[in-house]
Amino acid sequence: MITASFQRGIAAGILSALFVIGTGPAALAQPQRGQQSTRPAPAKPAAKPAPAAKTSPAKPAAAAAAGAAAGAGAAKATQAATGPGGASLLTSYGDWGVYTAQTGRSKICYALSQPKDRLPKNVNRDPAYLFVSFRPAENVKNEVALVLGFAAKENGPAEAAVGNASYALITKATNAWLKNPAEEGQAIATMARSGTVTVKMQSARGSSLTDRYSLNGFGKALEHARKECAS
Repeated sequence: MITASFQRGIAAGILSALFVIGTGPAALAQPQRGQQSTRPAPAKPAAKPAPAAKTSPAKPAAAAAAGAAAGAGAAKATQAATGPGGASLLTSYGDWGVYTAQTGRSKICYALSQPKDRLPKNVNRDPAYLFVSFRPAENVKNEVALVLGFAAKENGPAEAAVGNASYALITKATNAWLKNPAEEGQAIATMARSGTVTVKMQSARGSSLTDRYSLNGFGKALEHARKECAS
């Protein structure tokens, strides 16, 4: 029987290759479960973090490849028709873009955006992404993940505030996920009726950093991505 951790490792390798093959658009100077599902992939594979609790299963090294594969930022002004690894922009809604990519017989669909504000402003960081992925071949759906654009303090304090709700994050390298996968459905529903997501975390150097994402267009982008991978 193939374990969930092994399946996540396979997915990580596939999407990591997608990231390595592609190159970002000129706008970006530097290089992105359903229930009981697999996790998306890392930009730079690393050891899986240990589970924080029974309700917080281990994550793969990173989800960065999926975000990076989207290529352009989700803001209309910077969206590219084709992102790294052949990821294609289908359409945009407000501050969110809908992208798809193909790895072998596996189709990947996701809604993606970049932060509107990053604090403190004097700290140099790589591009960051917030995205929700669908990967039907591995039964991945509604996976909320972030590419942070910097090395986070592993298992350090991190949270995503949406409306009046707050969701704990688990960090690994330059990536983050909801600490409790069972909260993903609730988090997505809250995002669909809210205006912003504020992500607070700590860098490997101990700096407190904040990214604020607009949710303008999120609901429509999410539904489009979901339908694209259901067909």
